[in-house]
Amino acid sequence: MSWSFPIGRLLGSELRVHATFFLLIAWIGAIAFAEGGWPAAITNIAFVCALFACVVAHEFGHALMARRYGIATPDITLLPIGGLARLERMPEKPAQEIAVALAGPAVNVVIWAVLVVFLGAGAPMETLAEIDDPAAGFWARLAALNLFLALFNLLPAFPMDGGRVFRALLSVPMGRVRATRTAALGGQIMAFGFGFLGLTTGNLLLLLIAVFIFLAAGAESSDVALRETARGLPAQAAMITVYEPLAPEDTLSTAANSLLRSTQHEFPVLGPDGALQGVLTRNAIFAAVAGDQPRRTPVVDLMDRDIPAVSLGSPLTEALQALYQGRRPAVAVTDREGRFLGYITRENVGELMVVSGRG
Repeated sequence: MSWSFPIGRLLGSELRVHATFFLLIAWIGAIAFAEGGWPAAITNIAFVCALFACVVAHEFGHALMARRYGIATPDITLLPIGGLARLERMPEKPAQEIAVALAGPAVNVVIWAVLVVFLGAGAPMETLAEIDDPAAGFWARLAALNLFLALFNLLPAFPMDGGRVFRALLSVPMGRVRATRTAALGGQIMAFGFGFLGLTTGNLLLLLIAVFIFLAAGAESSDVALRETARGLPAQAAMITVYEPLAPEDTLSTAANSLLRSTQHEFPVLGPDGALQGVLTRNAIFAAVAGDQPRRTPVVDLMDRDIPAVSLGSPLTEALQALYQGRRPAVAVTDREGRFLGYITRENVGELMVVSGRG
């Protein structure tokens, strides 16, 4: 995710923090300082850090449960609205998806129970009304918020945890694609409700959550449809074979001209022997131009070298999985001898979905 940076690794996943998270810390600290000085500011900042440690634990609940089913979690990112565990894929078996979805809220329930039983933190939900008041008690506020997080995440607003449980249950009679569309529509309707509530109450955080749910529901619905389109088809079905390549010695100026006279978003960089050396994306060209890179910069300094490859007869699902796992711009398609024949992008698989009528 852009605007995020790593702060370490834990249990096999990279921990990342989004830059806007620090804006949240600064905002909370500034409000507390204005009302109660440095003691209040330090207490509230410490409380937010403790809360987000619980959020990280919630995401690791998902990650560790997913690992039981052979699904890795490359990274977990802290955002102002919570955490985001990026699983390589979601389990397609309903029981497994339900287990992964419920593992996160279960962690929050365990934290709540530990705080109440061992630290004597009474956690009536009324504490939530005084959540920004240090006098309400550090552990009591943390316990109440963990219970709230567990219950809030269980709302059937896809792709929140409760929405994933809802999708998994629907997929038994409806199939995964229809179930995802239905759950995504329900999630977007709930997002409108969250957005309206956020606007009328002036709750910016709730408004951000609404936007995230609305966009994420649509994105995951499209992703599931793409995977369904790919099922049963060979990589050759979505391969781009007509394209304008670049040579390693070509410059940024040459690439920019190629971008202007073509409709390509990805430019394969081919060596003299026709072997793929990398892919230069439209975004990389824009970034280089905006960053005042010299127009004579060779494209090999700007291209993405880590491009996965699949054979011509491989299942299209294999190519799609390679696209998503590494967040690569393209997947190369090769013949039996490893010669480059063409490439596949997410956009092209989406176009295949439309023209084939599978979407």
